[in-house]
Amino acid sequence: MLRKTPVCPKLVCLTLVCLTLAVVFRLPAQAANMITDGTFENGLDGFWATGGVTLSREKGRLCADVEAGGQPWDRLMGVNDLQFTSDISYQLTMTLEAREDHSFPLLVQRNADPWTAQATLEAATKNGKQAFSSVFKATDAEPAQILFQLGGAVNPWRFCLDDITVDEAKPEAIAAAAAISAVAKPAPHALPALVNQTGYFIDGPKRATILSKGTEPMAFQLEDAAGAVVGEGMTAPGGFDQTVGSETQIADFSAFTTAGEGYRLIVGGKKSYPFSVGSDVYGKLRVDALSWFYPQRSGIEIQGDIAGEAYARPAGHVQEGPNLGDIDVSCLTGKTAAKLYGKDWTCDYTLDVSGGWYDAGDEGKYVVNGGIAVAQLLGTFERGLLYGKGASPVISDSLSRIPENGNGIPDILDEARWELEFLLKMMVPDGQPMAGMVHHKVHDISWTGVPMLPHLDPEERVLHRPSTAATLNLAAAAAQGARLFAPYDAAFSQRLLAAAEKAWLAAAVNPVLFAPESDGLQGGGDYHDTDITDETYWAAAELYITTGEAKYLTTLKGSSYWAGPVFPAIGAFDWRSVAGLARLDLALFGDRLPEDDKATIRASVVSAAKNFIGLQKKEPFGHIYRPANNRYDWGSNQLILHNMIVVSAGYDLTGEKVFLDSVRESMDYIFGRNGMNLSYVTGYGSVFSKNQHSRWYAHQVDDSLPNPPVGTLAGGPNSTLVDAVAQARLKGCMPQMCYIDDIMAWGTNEMTINWNAPLVYIASFLADAR
Repeated sequence: MLRKTPVCPKLVCLTLVCLTLAVVFRLPAQAANMITDGTFENGLDGFWATGGVTLSREKGRLCADVEAGGQPWDRLMGVNDLQFTSDISYQLTMTLEAREDHSFPLLVQRNADPWTAQATLEAATKNGKQAFSSVFKATDAEPAQILFQLGGAVNPWRFCLDDITVDEAKPEAIAAAAAISAVAKPAPHALPALVNQTGYFIDGPKRATILSKGTEPMAFQLEDAAGAVVGEGMTAPGGFDQTVGSETQIADFSAFTTAGEGYRLIVGGKKSYPFSVGSDVYGKLRVDALSWFYPQRSGIEIQGDIAGEAYARPAGHVQEGPNLGDIDVSCLTGKTAAKLYGKDWTCDYTLDVSGGWYDAGDEGKYVVNGGIAVAQLLGTFERGLLYGKGASPVISDSLSRIPENGNGIPDILDEARWELEFLLKMMVPDGQPMAGMVHHKVHDISWTGVPMLPHLDPEERVLHRPSTAATLNLAAAAAQGARLFAPYDAAFSQRLLAAAEKAWLAAAVNPVLFAPESDGLQGGGDYHDTDITDETYWAAAELYITTGEAKYLTTLKGSSYWAGPVFPAIGAFDWRSVAGLARLDLALFGDRLPEDDKATIRASVVSAAKNFIGLQKKEPFGHIYRPANNRYDWGSNQLILHNMIVVSAGYDLTGEKVFLDSVRESMDYIFGRNGMNLSYVTGYGSVFSKNQHSRWYAHQVDDSLPNPPVGTLAGGPNSTLVDAVAQARLKGCMPQMCYIDDIMAWGTNEMTINWNAPLVYIASFLADAR
């Protein structure tokens, strides 16, 4: 991705609300205009601003002086505590006055974590006064804010705001807005049948989705590579899908069981992209998705004869050339540290935190993201070991493209070790305050531009304060690694277990040390999390599975997650919410559990899997995902994969094919049976994502650099348009269509270690379970 200016690729960086700003006034929900003193006549307005924006009240106007530079979210102005009613439309009006032309994002979003956006608008100034009016529908009844993103200008600029109102929209305003939207974003009826461009299993479900203008069944034909018709049938109406804004039809050709390549589905005279039918659909994907991690490694030369010559590069962050490196890293200090962590936190040591994986398309390394990613690779191995009937290639020493082939240790464990060694280095040393705690992250002190190869990164690297969440992540991942490495490297296994137990005790002494939510502007994402009950449950689960010690079972049974729900339909688990992952591991690998407890845990997972299948049956695209208000979330593709992992556990625990078929069909969406008619995995299908957000896989902006490797998963549709590309090109998009394959569109097209890890898991499951 070409980044002439820094970019913050984490959602939280966009949705910052400074907690040290001016006092705001709670607005009465029943007021006709929800903005207090929107004429700025009485000095009672509740508008605030962050650094880089200076507010003044002048002649009945609110004026903002905005410093040059930064990204839009670096210079914020806003007003909080607006109380909307879900599914009610509101109209925002205001007058803007300036001497220059400027456009800027305007968000209506939740007032607190997770800062969910209800509307993403675009406002503009010109020389003189400019009226603004927009209608949006509220999707959340929680207190909300209006956020002006004012950064990114080349020169300082100024504008004044007056007569701002937020009222319930009148019917004529709603109708006018709907008419404009309908003209701007018609339903994509011109698409051919949407198929899994990679292929279908001989003995599995084979369905395609058609975006249709009507509800009447349609004739379809199945054509082979030579153009001969080998099957035909009639579609079944799938209903109107609000995520694409279209009626849908389902073509079911599951009865066709002849293996081959180059099949196409023909509906309404349009041919689908070609696909295969076979018995090994995802064996290659397992290798490619796992091999993806090698060129993500930090601190090691990436060898062209292993990764491919296009991906060869010197070791990153080893303190050579302009690079300040990760071998001798100090803690963040000064005013920034005091603002983020308070004046009481100090650190007078340095650490060698070289190694590990770069988190995403930037050069940051984050323990909470690394923890869940490495845990899922370990889980892939453990699942293959126990449920692969002794024949899963995942336990082999020649599975992926890495330097450690043939060293006597399974490749997936070799790859996991590269990250585990880094996590161990992030622990606070003995003799220091908070010894045993784990630093939350290490990254550049300022954002770099794009492209930027890791070994050329000139920015200073800094450690951020330890966090309870990071410490428990290490405890969980290290405990899991300890039991899996024991047969291969007893000394490393013992190191991992000792670190896990040490981290567990340290977290108990520091139970509420949270990473702040406002540091995403400092060269890296924040990964803020103020609820560590799920991390505690996860760490206790892994320590119990590994050691069988009663104290960990006691902690598990004392957790609200022991008998409570852990699998929300929006996404069974992710880096922030790991209780679902803990439950799965207890069900799949918790043989030490008392029999009654084991039966209860396993039954809860099977029940959740059945619930997901019920949800899936309502989806015309066959995927296991239905977010609230039809809004697709950041990283929607990995959320779909995590839901699939729950269903895969249902199969492993029962052997019932209905669970296997469910996972197979949900995978169709990832590979092209979606509103974009696109495979979200690089190198798979006829048309696939290939410009994922990355500083070194930046072919789109520098043709001397490669596209991302084969097997790279793109984040997928994101209803919250957080980057400039999405805001400019996806405005008004239907939820499932809020995606663009552009290197600058990091809100929809990011790649990360914790997204490729579940892809490895599911590819391995599907390659084994056949």
